[in-house]
Amino acid sequence: MESGPAIFAGTAFALFGAALLLWTGVRVRYGEPVALGVAPRTAAVLTTLFGAGFLLLGIWCFGRL
Repeated sequence: MESGPAIFAGTAFALFGAALLLWTGVRVRYGEPVALGVAPRTAAVLTTLFGAGFLLLGIWCFGRL
C-alpha cells in the first residue's frame, strides 16, 4: 500500500533530475546561458548539483521499496 507513493515520488525525482542534467549539459556544450542574469559557471555548477541531488533522491526513493 505504501509503495505507490514511493514509486510516484521516485519516478518524479529521477525524471526531473535526469532532465535537468541533460538540459544543463546541452546548454553548456553549446555555450548558451544556463540561467539568465547569473554567472555561467555558477549556474552550471548549481544546476548540475541540484540535478544530481534530485536523481539521487529518486534512486533513494526506489531503494526504500
